[in-house]
Amino acid sequence: MTTWDLVGMQHHILLCNGSSCMKKGAEEVTLAVRDEIEKLGLDEQIHTTRTKCNGRCKDACVVTAYPTGNWYNVPDEAAARTVVQELMQDGPKAHRVYTMQEGAIIRTEETPAIKGIAKNK
Repeated sequence: MTTWDLVGMQHHILLCNGSSCMKKGAEEVTLAVRDEIEKLGLDEQIHTTRTKCNGRCKDACVVTAYPTGNWYNVPDEAAARTVVQELMQDGPKAHRVYTMQEGAIIRTEETPAIKGIAKNK
C-alpha cells in the first residue's frame, strides 16, 4: 500500500468516479486533472483521490477541492484543467456548484437549483 508524503500539500482534489460521472466522462476528467497537475509541476502541492459516488449525480462530473470545500460540475477536460489552474490562484470559480460559507455548504447563485433527496429519512 502506498503512503504518500503529504508535507507541503495545499489542496486535496476528490474526483468522483461513480457510475453517473463515469458515463459523463469522469475518466477523462480525472486524467486531465492529473495531467494538468503534472504539467504545471504541482505534484507537491495538490493531491488527488478517485472516489466512488459523491451523491450529486445530476451535477456530474463532480470534483471537490479542499481545503475550500468547493464542489464543481466539470463537464469536460478543458474545465478540469481550469479548476487546477485556478486552485493555485485565488480559488476556482468556473463551474462551482457548492461552496462553504460560515461552516455550511450552499448552492452557488450561478448554478440552477437541483433538488436533492434528504439524507435523514
